[in-house]
Amino acid sequence: MALRDLTQEERDTARKKALAARSERAEVKRGFGAGTLSFESVLQRADSSEAVARLKTIELLEALPGVGKVTATRILEDLGVSVNRRLGGLGVKQRRALTEYLAELA
Repeated sequence: MALRDLTQEERDTARKKALAARSERAEVKRGFGAGTLSFESVLQRADSSEAVARLKTIELLEALPGVGKVTATRILEDLGVSVNRRLGGLGVKQRRALTEYLAELA
């Protein structure tokens, strides 16, 4: 099934929406990595913002100082969270496990 062609106005609107979403996700990662945003506040923001809810959990963990792809993957695997899981898709137990793990790091 072919997608319909978008008008220039629709493309511009979609482009602005995507830019705003990327900016919001970058702001969240920057704040979380700097320690100005807690994991709980990021989760609350994910509940109210679709852009933050679509942020991959592994990308958020990689924003922490000293945590790269390998370490973030290991953390998620140890906690039983898929590396492809997005913040909005985390279950109650997964949220609790990540919150407790990150509290121990602090």
